[in-house]
Amino acid sequence: MLKTLFDEIFSDVGVYSAILVTLRMAVTSTFLSAVLGTFLGLVMERYSFPGKKLAVRINRTLMGVPPVVVGLLVYMLTMRRGPLGKLELLFTVEGMILAQTIIITPIICGMVYTYAAKTAPGIRVFAKTMGAGKLQTDLLLLKEMKHEIYFAVVSGFGRSISEVGAVMLVGGNIKGHTRTMTTAISLLKSQGIFTEGLTLGILLLIMAFILQCMADFFRKESQEDENY
Repeated sequence: MLKTLFDEIFSDVGVYSAILVTLRMAVTSTFLSAVLGTFLGLVMERYSFPGKKLAVRINRTLMGVPPVVVGLLVYMLTMRRGPLGKLELLFTVEGMILAQTIIITPIICGMVYTYAAKTAPGIRVFAKTMGAGKLQTDLLLLKEMKHEIYFAVVSGFGRSISEVGAVMLVGGNIKGHTRTMTTAISLLKSQGIFTEGLTLGILLLIMAFILQCMADFFRKESQEDENY
């Protein structure tokens, strides 16, 4: 029913499948980035090692790296003659997920590291005085940082659904296969179909607004916990 409705509203650019591809790509890449980013952020905060300050600076730099640069890098890695060419990831959703994961992971990692640097030392001191073990301390830290981690993950998801440069390069904007909402908007614009492009853009804005509301909720919950 929804597919029929979208086909009637929009031109033959595969909007319904583009929405599904967008959600699949965003959810999967955000999940992978959440696991990697949270782990790396906590590791960087907890341990001291040679080059730690450099690693933190590199991560902060990667938080703002242009997505098209990441897209070009992944394209070169996954092209037929590239190191990952045998995996045949180029022009697939999996390749797009790889690019998005590389983009989002530093964002989540950096945010988690910043939160942990502020709260973890005090939590560890408290846990030590209570006789908690290493595992119990780590679980307590994750519990105390849950709202901050949620906020970081939501921010990463918002970045993922709004990306166009990297997914265009790696995915190829193939109808019904790798076309996303943002690349569909780009195609509609190139065809001069501005009304439909604007309508699809409004749908994307609604999704972004919902994500922002979720992020504000988690931030508010975190502030209330701190005040308490």
